[in-house]
Amino acid sequence: MTLVADRTALIAVDLMPRIVELDMGPHRGADVVARTVRLATALRKAGGTVVAVRVERPNVTEQPPGSGFVPEMAPLEDDIEVVKRTIGAFYGTGLAERLRERVVDTVIMAGLATTMGVESTARAAADHGFEVVFAADAMSGMTAAEHEHALAVTLPRFGDVRDTEQLLAQL
Repeated sequence: MTLVADRTALIAVDLMPRIVELDMGPHRGADVVARTVRLATALRKAGGTVVAVRVERPNVTEQPPGSGFVPEMAPLEDDIEVVKRTIGAFYGTGLAERLRERVVDTVIMAGLATTMGVESTARAAADHGFEVVFAADAMSGMTAAEHEHALAVTLPRFGDVRDTEQLLAQL
């Protein structure tokens, strides 16, 4: 799959302090953030779209501390900000329509956790007709085994799996 930058969006899932600091799976949260920032910077420069996604717990008055974006991934003016209340970022958020308005047909998935918010969002993206690419080292699972299984078995069934350097070379 060839990436066309102005038709591509990076979807960065749940890069929030309270989740990033958990240091799950094979990649530390700070490393996932750093790689995602590199992808976001390159994609913005090439004319693509960045989608910053965070979760809020439904039916609670106050969200837990650390529920905003990590500073490095705070949405910029032309980015799309999504606040989800489910595992995935498409349900009830209008994300598919907002991506279509920008003529996006491909999404690059990054964030935490691989088999939770990232995978759920990617499955919905595929259901909405978007091509899906996974930035394998710009995401991490709850455990290394879970993450590696997802990359080797589950995710290739509905998208391409690449590392950050491969994706940067295409942007």
